Amino acid sequence: MNNKTLHNLAWTPISLIGLVTIFLGVVWLFHPEPWILDRTPNEFILKTSFKELFSASINQHLPDYLIMIYKFFGWWVVSIGLLLLTYVYVTRMGTNLARNAIHTMIAGILSGVYLMIFRFIPTTPFLYGIYGITALLLLSLWTSKQINQS
Repeated sequence: MNNKTLHNLAWTPISLIGLVTIFLGVVWLFHPEPWILDRTPNEFILKTSFKELFSASINQHLPDYLIMIYKFFGWWVVSIGLLLLTYVYVTRMGTNLARNAIHTMIAGILSGVYLMIFRFIPTTPFLYGIYGITALLLLSLWTSKQINQS
């Protein structure tokens, strides 16, 4: 493979990770009941259903609080996606340092996410998205290694 193709295969997966991250953040940000997106694992952790939880009079405003928390989380996830896209755009991932720095950062974040998912919410539907992000990272890592060898 020529260097241009390898370079494109190094930065494109990272850009896709950024776009996926932005998409997920926007979903959490604008969904009217974002806790429903991963209802099963949330109810597993809470050991009760949301219907039962919201029916208690003391929890009358709990949905409002959860919406605010999920909106904050959504903005945070969108911000990470925007930072990834900006980093790829600014650095063009043209140096070993740029590639190694972003790969290390994403691998660290994914490690923490995997730890949380497998420990607390192993039934989350978002696990398949994390597998996809991991595959994109591995593709970028592999092509970066090929660039370094050529």
